[in-house]
Amino acid sequence: MSLIRRNNNDRGLSQNRGVDPFEVMRDFLQWDPFRELSRGVPGSGAVTGFLPSFEVKETKDAYVFKADLPGVKQEDLNISLTGNRLTISGQRHEEKKDEGETHFVYERSFGSFSRSFSLPEGIDAEHVQADLKDGVLNVVVPKKPEVQPKRILIKGAHEGDTKANA
Repeated sequence: MSLIRRNNNDRGLSQNRGVDPFEVMRDFLQWDPFRELSRGVPGSGAVTGFLPSFEVKETKDAYVFKADLPGVKQEDLNISLTGNRLTISGQRHEEKKDEGETHFVYERSFGSFSRSFSLPEGIDAEHVQADLKDGVLNVVVPKKPEVQPKRILIKGAHEGDTKANA
């Protein structure tokens, strides 16, 4: 990627050259029709909202939620469990831009997010654990022992014969 400085009015047109179709296509592909809407919402401040990706899996004894949250501080996270609804919300703050700096590309997103997950019956709400390490949030919602799978032994003909002969 090359860094080329141009003013905001230059959209690929110049008096010395014609239209560069590749540059027009690049500009078109980067266009976000909702960007202008978010600027008009008070308090949004974000060019594009921050929406972390989650990984959700079920193990034999728990439900595990992982999210990549680079740049999010622990004090900016809120995790709550109401009934069987797990809600994870937080905020990533915009970094301070110093005057005199020139940003050639600014693609990092910031803002508030909130995700909710409905869990099945049988969760152990008293023993939920969460930790944030190296920008990865890990939330473990254990299952109650009575809903965890149990191995059922199958009685065979040999067992009955052994007990009868003993």
